[in-house]
Amino acid sequence: MNWIKRVDQFLAKIELVFLLLIVLVMVFMSGLQIFLRKVFNVGILWGDIFLRNLVLWVSFIGASLAAREGKHINIDLLTRLTPARWRKIPKTIVYLFAIFITALLTRASLTFVLDEREFGTTIFSDIPAWPFQTIIPIGFALMALRFFFNLLSLYIDPQEPEQ
Repeated sequence: MNWIKRVDQFLAKIELVFLLLIVLVMVFMSGLQIFLRKVFNVGILWGDIFLRNLVLWVSFIGASLAAREGKHINIDLLTRLTPARWRKIPKTIVYLFAIFITALLTRASLTFVLDEREFGTTIFSDIPAWPFQTIIPIGFALMALRFFFNLLSLYIDPQEPEQ
């Protein structure tokens, strides 16, 4: 289980660095847009589109980190109604379902990004859209991995507090 924790911590550090950098770029870019519009009555033409794409990146990275911490959207009525000694069963079902759904979404979003690349979709001028959209399959794959790690921790690491 130690290697899983190390991989998980390494991924989390990378995600946090990306999150920090993206948020800093977003704050700078949006501030620059406001300044340019108020002072010079112009803005960066591609600035708003770029910021929208960065919001997509922040959302998926945040969702992956939320899944890591067990803070993702969760309907745990069944877990709350189940006696403590049987709680692993509904949690296992939920994690397996989450892994299955995020794996399907990974595959579908990868197909989407590859199609966007093939069709040559652009976000502005001649800038292709697909590099900005790569976070979608990456994000879903990271979430699936995190749900898998959470599932393993239910059975392998009993000292971990159950989420």
